[in-house]
Amino acid sequence: MPLNYDTIKNWRFEEIRHTYTEKDTMLYSLGIGLGEDPVDAGQLRYVYERDLRAFPTMSMVLGYPGFWMRDPRAGIDWVRLVHGEQRLTLHAPLPAQGTVIARNRITHVIDKGADKGALVVTERTLYDEAGTHLATQKQTTFCRGDGGFGRGDAPPAALPAAPARTPDRQTQLRVSPRAALIYRLSADMNPLHADPEVAREAGFERPILHGLCSYGMAARAVVQAWADGDAGRLAQLDVRFSSPVYPGETLAFDMWREDGEIRYTARSLERNVLTLNCGVAKVI
Repeated sequence: MPLNYDTIKNWRFEEIRHTYTEKDTMLYSLGIGLGEDPVDAGQLRYVYERDLRAFPTMSMVLGYPGFWMRDPRAGIDWVRLVHGEQRLTLHAPLPAQGTVIARNRITHVIDKGADKGALVVTERTLYDEAGTHLATQKQTTFCRGDGGFGRGDAPPAALPAAPARTPDRQTQLRVSPRAALIYRLSADMNPLHADPEVAREAGFERPILHGLCSYGMAARAVVQAWADGDAGRLAQLDVRFSSPVYPGETLAFDMWREDGEIRYTARSLERNVLTLNCGVAKVI
């Protein structure tokens, strides 16, 4: 059964209540590499229970509706899915522990044409139990095998390309060889990120890092370079995923101040491959 626009656009998601603990908060931060320097107070506040803070991109792993695109009713060739873009707007600080309410909906179903695939944009809003709006995130999934269904929405505004000039700031972050094994305990348990045999069957030389883990590391880079290590100043983080990252690599970030925003890219230093592109961040 091919992808049906009306079915996907009107997909019904139940409201999700997600309770998390301080240990969950610390585990997420360890998964994106915080705490590597055990005497760095700026990192310890995200991985140690004394005065613990939640790193804001942890909102990405809260209220996940599950792998709904695998449902046969969706008519999606789920084996060929690719995480295309991720956008996040932060409205209020995420508590170090608590319960959040997540509401998911489909905002765009875009037909790129026969043999060109489709894009599905899923929006998730997070609230605390008092009704405070914490975050809005939008995930674009590239459905490579599902174009040509004949109708669809206009795409959202494209993320801007990186400036052509020399970066204003640069930084490098090492991806721990164990990063995917740690990060998957907070989020996606797909064996692609842990099992070498599964990774080889998928066409990779070894297990790859979660895209949202490299995304969290991009937030770290921005916060380190533009917010004096205070992640509470991060207000927005958008990016396009260009290529997978392997645990053990080094991510080299180029960053520019442009029109009141931070633009950024990341590449694997060892392979000289662009991994994150068209990045946009806002720091307050």
